[in-house]
Amino acid sequence: MAAGTTLQKAIDLVTKATEEDRNKNYAEALRLYEHGVEYFLHAIKYEAQGEKAKDSIRAKCLQYLDRAEKLKEYLKKGKKKPVKEGESSSKDDKDKKSDSDSDGDDPEKKKLQSKLEGAIVIEKPHVKWSDVAGLDAAKEALKEAVILPIKFPHLFTGKRIPWKGILLFGPPGTGKSYLAKAVATEANNSTFFSVSSSDLMSKWLGESEKLVKNLFELARQHKPSIIFIDEIDSMCSARSDNENDSVRRIKTEFLVQMQGVGNDTDGILVLGATNIPWVLDSAIRRRFEKRIYIPLPEPHARLVMFKIHLGNTTHVLTEENLRELAGKTDGYSGADISIVVRDALMEPVRKVQTATHFKRVTGPSPTNKEIICDDLLVPCSPGDDGAIEMSWVDVPGDKLFEPPVTMRDMLKSLSRTKPTVNEDDLIKLRKFTEDFGQEG
Repeated sequence: MAAGTTLQKAIDLVTKATEEDRNKNYAEALRLYEHGVEYFLHAIKYEAQGEKAKDSIRAKCLQYLDRAEKLKEYLKKGKKKPVKEGESSSKDDKDKKSDSDSDGDDPEKKKLQSKLEGAIVIEKPHVKWSDVAGLDAAKEALKEAVILPIKFPHLFTGKRIPWKGILLFGPPGTGKSYLAKAVATEANNSTFFSVSSSDLMSKWLGESEKLVKNLFELARQHKPSIIFIDEIDSMCSARSDNENDSVRRIKTEFLVQMQGVGNDTDGILVLGATNIPWVLDSAIRRRFEKRIYIPLPEPHARLVMFKIHLGNTTHVLTEENLRELAGKTDGYSGADISIVVRDALMEPVRKVQTATHFKRVTGPSPTNKEIICDDLLVPCSPGDDGAIEMSWVDVPGDKLFEPPVTMRDMLKSLSRTKPTVNEDDLIKLRKFTEDFGQEG
C-alpha cells in the first residue's frame, strides 16, 4: 500500500463505521471500527511523521476502540433469549446472568485455545535418541528433565524437582530442533507443543499476551507437557525503552507464566532453541535453568552422521573412507554434512543422465531384490568391453542397475559444498558458554 493511503483508508473506514452506528447497524459498525483501528495502527508504525501526529492518531484509536467495546457488549446482550410472557424472571435472571458471564469469557478462551491446538504435535516424529549423533550431555540433561520424571515420579519428590526450563543454543544446523523431535518421540506420555513466534503474535491489541497465557493453561491441562519454542530470540530479545509496547507485554506475560506468582509450573518443561543466545533478555535467560551449548560435531559424530545419511543406499565406501571424510569436514555442521551426502547421492543419477554408453551386468532386479537378473544395464565408458551406444531414454525402467556411490562422488560433492557456520558467531557462542552455559 502506498505511503499516506493507509491513513486515508483508516479515516474512510471509521467514517463509514460512524454512519452505520447512527443507522443502528451495530454489527457492521463494530466490524468497520475494528478494521479502521487496524489501519490506524499500521499508519502509526509506518507512515506517521513526528510524535504529535502519532499521539493524535493514538487518541482517535482509543476513542474508536472504546466505542467498539461498547458495541460488542451491546451485541452480546442482544443475543440473550427473551423471557416468555408469564414466566418468572427474578430467580432465573440471576442464574442466566451468572451463566452469561461465565459463557462470555469461554467463547473467547475457546477461540484462543483452538488457535493453539495446532501447536500440539499429535504425530510423533519417529526420531530416536540413537538417531542423534553425539550430543551426549544434551541428551542426558533432556532425559533427566523429561523421561525420568515420567517413568520414576517417586524419585522427584521433596526438594529434588526436575528442570523447568532448558535452552539449547549453538550454531545453525547442529541438531537443536532435531533433539526436540527426539524428545517428542521418546516422551511417550507427554503432550508436546511445538510453538513458533508466529503462533503467539496477533494483529489484535492484547490478543498476543492472551495467547501466551492460554498456551501455558493448555499445557497445564494436558500435563506432563513440553513447550518447545524454536528461534526463541525472535520473541524474547532484550527489553529496551524504544520497543513496541505490545512486544514488551508479550515478554512480560511469558516471564510471569514461566515463573510467576500463582502460576503452577509442575509437570511443564519449556524447551527453547536459538542460534543467537546473547540477544536474549537476562530475565528470560535466568528462567532457563539449564543452558546447553550444542557445538559443531566432533570427528566421531561426523563419522556417525555420514553413516546415518548414507542409510541403505548402494555404496562402495569403506570404514577408512568414512573416517577420511569425517576428518576433511572439520567446521561443518550436521546440516552441512547432510547436504554433502545428499549431493553425493545424486552423482549416480547424474551419471545415468549424461551417459552415452551402457553395458550389461548381473545383479538384483530393481523391482524385486531377491531375483537376480543378467540383463541389467549400467552406465559405462565408450571404451569398455560390451559398451552399447544408447542414452537413458532407451533403457527400460526395470532394467537399470543402480550405480553405487563412490569415494570420488563424495570428494566431488565435498569440494562443491562449503560450511555455513560463521567463525565470528562461534567466538560469540563460546564466550556465552563460558559466561552462562554448559557444554552439550
